[in-house]
Amino acid sequence: MDERNESGGLSPRRGAFFFSGPTSQEGGFEVRAEPRPAGRAESVSMVIPARDEARSLEALIPALRAALPGAEILVVDDGSADATAEVCARLGASVVSHPVPLGNGAAIKTGARHARGEILVCMDADGQHRAQDLPRLLEALDRGADMVVGARSFSSQAGLGRAIANGIYNRLASWMVGHRVADLTSGFRAVRSDRFREFLTLLPNGFSYPTTITMSFFRAGYSVLYVPVEVPARIGRSHISPLRDGARFFLIIFKIGTLYSPLKLFVPVSLAFFLAGLGYYAYTFLTAGRFTNMSALLFSTSVIVFLIGLVSEQITQLIYMRGRD
Repeated sequence: MDERNESGGLSPRRGAFFFSGPTSQEGGFEVRAEPRPAGRAESVSMVIPARDEARSLEALIPALRAALPGAEILVVDDGSADATAEVCARLGASVVSHPVPLGNGAAIKTGARHARGEILVCMDADGQHRAQDLPRLLEALDRGADMVVGARSFSSQAGLGRAIANGIYNRLASWMVGHRVADLTSGFRAVRSDRFREFLTLLPNGFSYPTTITMSFFRAGYSVLYVPVEVPARIGRSHISPLRDGARFFLIIFKIGTLYSPLKLFVPVSLAFFLAGLGYYAYTFLTAGRFTNMSALLFSTSVIVFLIGLVSEQITQLIYMRGRD
């Protein structure tokens, strides 16, 4: 059963839910949005990693000012070669600069360390995340969630290949955590800053930081909500290489499993080897009356894979404990 706190909001320790607007219901759980209290904008810091995004920031920063007056706008210039820092300074946004490009995740971590707000809003600088969606994310966060993620529709994905890959990520992550993960890799999210900073040492410097922070929140028992958003075409050139980042597909799949519960990933593999060994043994015993080396190899592999999963489970637990100290 889903839980509510005394004010009618979400219990801050209950998995993932979907929030679609003033009223949203899924699986018998209903969330009602309330107007965001006046004066709360000062507690929000918008962290925007940017690399050579001067053109798009010219339009984005004024839109953010209009959508959430009084909020801190913090742009992390990740080694830009254009006038990104100058544009931000001229438009009144705070700027923290990396002397060389360190990666999207590194920029997010830098922003989280410098942000003053109790709530962090992470969004891209390329214009794909719309300022008008901010109030809906913050309203959902006000209902008691620890993190709210802007979930892209299938049509909003950057190409068919990316949409298919993200769909696989979402399904695998949903199976691992036992809750629906609507968009594992979305970079548009609002999160409580104290919760987010617990996991800074776990976050990678590259584009896979959303995967890590999402799985970390589920692992810690924090609640995650999803708000549907539409993503327009980006302004300028993407820094994601289909060839390079496509090669990371299987690495991310493996990472999803090891971040949350390695045993849930390794046990099915171990069981598959065991059943293969058992089947091959039954066949050779019935046909030749003997136990073959192949059967022994399959049984041994099953045991080894299970033990690797067991050790990985303990290592993962230690990493989380150390990362949150």
